[in-house]
Amino acid sequence: MRPPRAKTIPNLLDELAERYPDHEALVGGGTRLSYRALRAEVRRLARGLHALGVRRGDKVGILMGNRPEWLLADFAITLLGATMVAINTWASRRELAHLLVHSDAKVLITVDRFLKHNYLETLDALGREGDALAGIDEIVRVGGPPGHPARRFETLWELAETVDDAAIERAQAAVQGEDVAYLLYTSGTTALPKGVQLQHYALIENMWNIGERLHLRPGDRLWLAVSLFWGLGCENALFAVMTHAGCIVLQEHFDAGDALRLIEGERCTVFYGTPNMVHALERHPERPARDISSLRAGATLGSPEQIRRLIDLGVSETCNIYGLTETYGNSNVTDVDDPLEKRLNTVGRALPGTEIRIADPETLAPLPAGSVGEILVRGYVTVGYYKDPEQDARAFHDGWFRTGDLGLLDDAGFLHFRGRLKEMIKTGGINVSPAEVEAVLAEVAGVELAYVIGLPDPERDQRVAAVIVPREGATPDAEALAAHCSAHLAAYKVPREFRFVGAGDLPLTTTGKLQKARLGEFFGADPP
Repeated sequence: MRPPRAKTIPNLLDELAERYPDHEALVGGGTRLSYRALRAEVRRLARGLHALGVRRGDKVGILMGNRPEWLLADFAITLLGATMVAINTWASRRELAHLLVHSDAKVLITVDRFLKHNYLETLDALGREGDALAGIDEIVRVGGPPGHPARRFETLWELAETVDDAAIERAQAAVQGEDVAYLLYTSGTTALPKGVQLQHYALIENMWNIGERLHLRPGDRLWLAVSLFWGLGCENALFAVMTHAGCIVLQEHFDAGDALRLIEGERCTVFYGTPNMVHALERHPERPARDISSLRAGATLGSPEQIRRLIDLGVSETCNIYGLTETYGNSNVTDVDDPLEKRLNTVGRALPGTEIRIADPETLAPLPAGSVGEILVRGYVTVGYYKDPEQDARAFHDGWFRTGDLGLLDDAGFLHFRGRLKEMIKTGGINVSPAEVEAVLAEVAGVELAYVIGLPDPERDQRVAAVIVPREGATPDAEALAAHCSAHLAAYKVPREFRFVGAGDLPLTTTGKLQKARLGEFFGADPP
């Protein structure tokens, strides 16, 4: 199979519809679309969004689970030259307000409810309480009560009839490969998520290279329960499979039993997921009764034991991956043909078009092979953080992106991940910023100091934990602190364990600085 000629997402869809018109492209929520039909639906929705006033450079947010409407909207937005803003479905009211304001979203496309969240209720409250919706011209809803003032999604199809094809053809012709297609938000060492800008051409080229490492081919079928708002979903998985003319089989949200039934029923061949997903599938009581032998290729991350679990599940061509949202998902991927030892114990060689350097974390001078240092990446890297030049200055050095992670390159060019230079916590494959959780804990009246760390966890890589120094005379309790966090943070950010200590018990250096790496000792964990 030859790589796509297209350098933009809408042109990629045109190319696939021409080359593979009858191949199934999208399955989910009762919808089945071939590439030809997917292109037609996307163009129709693009006309509806054009009628709403969406134009080149506008920001349009999507807030929903893994539904066909998510992908239709994604492709329609980028066809018009606008930027798709992926909104975290687990966001609290506070987080949602920040994302909407910071992204400059002009239109928000959402569902009325998802899992425990009532988004329409939350948005109504934001509209009453402040200016979080001041920049939003339209809220478009899938579902909801008939009398709700937000526009029904179905009306976009009606609006489409008022716009001719020539209007969107002109819009598509103006889209360039270097234009920003996506704005994805990722946690960082700062308290608030950062907006990562991703360009059309790199979403296609780097993902093609990932698919080549996984040996994907036309007709492959991806089981996709990884949340689409997350880079692993809408960067890696989506375009690795699409550039190889595969089919996206959506699961609206992860449930192990439903996943086993979906994989079996749709004969999915490609697995993309996190170690905790693998563990849940492996342990589910229906697992022995389900035929998931169709699975062949897969991509995951984690320890050798976690990689081995996926292989034992039947995904024999499992590849280990490394990267960040900022590096277009992956900068390194093992190849299916690499020896098992390499696939278990390394994250592979750099992908074509990407360079990896190991540098001294202090001086950033290059280090020789076999040395542990900070991982720097050049090539397929974000053009920068949205409206954050100070963060750009910290993240880039002479054209290299500083990952904040530690690793070494062996003599064969394989990257060995060695931990995190930053304090970032990765739980269940998702990044959590300690500073963000600490800021929320500090709001509680009885808390003098709060320090959040990650503890080793065999299933989730790390679990979030907090060390609390109470105010004098106060006795905060773990249940109340967890409840406060649950009210203001996504569920995966809420600490699972707490320890209460006196300020004098904190481990300090000889100069009086906190030794945060030693806080795990309060939980019986060894320092990293």
